[in-house]
Amino acid sequence: MLEKPKKLTLVEQVADQLQTLIESGQWPVGTRIPPEPELSEALGVSRNTIREAVRAMVHAGLLQTKQGDGTYVCSSSVLGVVLQKRVRQSTLAETLEVRQALEREAARLAAERRTDEDIDSLKLHLDACAAAEESRDMEAYSGADIRLHQAVVTAAHNELFSELYAHMTEALDHSVRSLSGLIPEIGLYRRSHAKMIDAIIRQDVEEAAEAVHEYISHSRNDLKRLEEQS
Repeated sequence: MLEKPKKLTLVEQVADQLQTLIESGQWPVGTRIPPEPELSEALGVSRNTIREAVRAMVHAGLLQTKQGDGTYVCSSSVLGVVLQKRVRQSTLAETLEVRQALEREAARLAAERRTDEDIDSLKLHLDACAAAEESRDMEAYSGADIRLHQAVVTAAHNELFSELYAHMTEALDHSVRSLSGLIPEIGLYRRSHAKMIDAIIRQDVEEAAEAVHEYISHSRNDLKRLEEQS
């Protein structure tokens, strides 16, 4: 049965505005949002209304309140919240299968569409991975590895692809950190990554895809070793 549309409450209107700021990228993930007094003045509503709207955004998973430090954007969309929650419930083996599907196609598209600017970005992130490996800084390596893969996805020039991949970054970071503890094998990843970037630069679609298969295979082997050690 059809029902008459309901008017939004003031809190809901404010929450919608906050969500728009987040989804439009004006408040990127990791940003600390303005304090209550500032938002109250900017929107012309009471601090209590702001507080309730922020609480609704926290409940939706878009904002996170840190005691004594403020409120931060933790996801760029409700879709991201759902995806991140689901991926966190997955096993490392399942995550690797999804990574192969996404990253292989991203590498293929990047090889077809990369620009000179993309090439510079890919080289920069590949060098960062090499530097982190050389210093044996696994914290830095994990971050550099994620940023390298994000750069490949960016080079695919598909906004929906980039958004979906960005929502999975947290879980992907978990898988990289879990496996990067196996330091002796990190060199295998670097060589496979270098092969992938070289193929993308040369626009060799098949070799770029094969390089992804190669480093995911290394990850599967490392996962097997990790399970045997536990």
